[in-house]
Amino acid sequence: MKFHLSLFVIIGIIFGIKLEGCQCKVVQFIFGDSLSDVGNNKYLSKSLAQASLPWYGIDFGNGLPNGRFSNGRTVADIIGDNMGLSRPPAFLDPSLTEDVILENGVNYASGGGGILNETGSYFIQRFSLYKQIELFQGTQELIRSRVGKDEAEKFFQEARYVVALGSNDFINNYLMPVYSDSWTYNDETFVNYLMETLREQLKLLHGLGARQLMVFGLGPMGCIPLQRVLSTSGDCQDRTNKLAIRFNQAGSKLIDELQKQLPNSSYRFGDAYDVVNDVISNPNKFGFQNSDSPCCSFGNIRPALTCIPASKLCKDRSKYVFWDEYHPSDRANELIANELIKKFGFMRADQTNPPSPSPAIAPSSNH
Repeated sequence: MKFHLSLFVIIGIIFGIKLEGCQCKVVQFIFGDSLSDVGNNKYLSKSLAQASLPWYGIDFGNGLPNGRFSNGRTVADIIGDNMGLSRPPAFLDPSLTEDVILENGVNYASGGGGILNETGSYFIQRFSLYKQIELFQGTQELIRSRVGKDEAEKFFQEARYVVALGSNDFINNYLMPVYSDSWTYNDETFVNYLMETLREQLKLLHGLGARQLMVFGLGPMGCIPLQRVLSTSGDCQDRTNKLAIRFNQAGSKLIDELQKQLPNSSYRFGDAYDVVNDVISNPNKFGFQNSDSPCCSFGNIRPALTCIPASKLCKDRSKYVFWDEYHPSDRANELIANELIKKFGFMRADQTNPPSPSPAIAPSSNH
């Protein structure tokens, strides 16, 4: 009997048979909105939340639109790079296969999506967080059928998870009178509603194997160019910023509670509100020249809402905090990501892939 077992092991070594199933990599699964979307909405043909036209992506790869709502990388891109993790492709990317998932993970983030199902409904098509979790369940079935139940369980428990939503629940829901949530709740009860929903969603993810998870907090939403231009003074909207702070305080408390309740969980809350607020309030201190208007716009016609080929770009994209009316520039995202990396001391998942460098952003006055 010993001879037969030894022979089997030797044959396995010679022919490279994996005796223990999948030797899986540590990958990321990302759930989010337009701040993390890497192309899902590009494949949602009826969605009004799109980053599929120039000049989105101008400082990323070949400079063509790739589905990211920025000129370059997302915060999740940069943190993942720093940790030596592969960048997960969009769930709707036609090239997504089981092998790609095992090698890179999946990004389910969708522009216009929120914690609540009703958020962003006027964008017509978008994935809410519940929908993204449902898609993740489908991914799990695919991987189980590929590598077996035990290896799949190990793969999903060793993966890293990012949950980064919430701003649309305010900007494109609660703060817009066309949504019933705006008159059903007050500031306190709406944040409570968000936290109750998020609690159930995070418990659901834990039940699906998420053990190492980071929830991103909100930045000063009242200072995005769109909110400023809608105010009479051009200043930040104080109430919107206070809602972000309230969300972050409640979110941090929620994650602390879940960390204690959920077995074997390492759940963290990434709050970069203060550093983003500092950048917006003191742009020169961080090497920026503009923190109140978008780099990509129609000149004096505001709000521009989106960036399109007819838009004009600022002369130096690295000097602008905001890329469009809603979203930070690559350089601002890099600063935010580095602050979170410093704050949490993220460890690299491997030592083989060096972090990708910041894109070389050339001054541009021609577009």
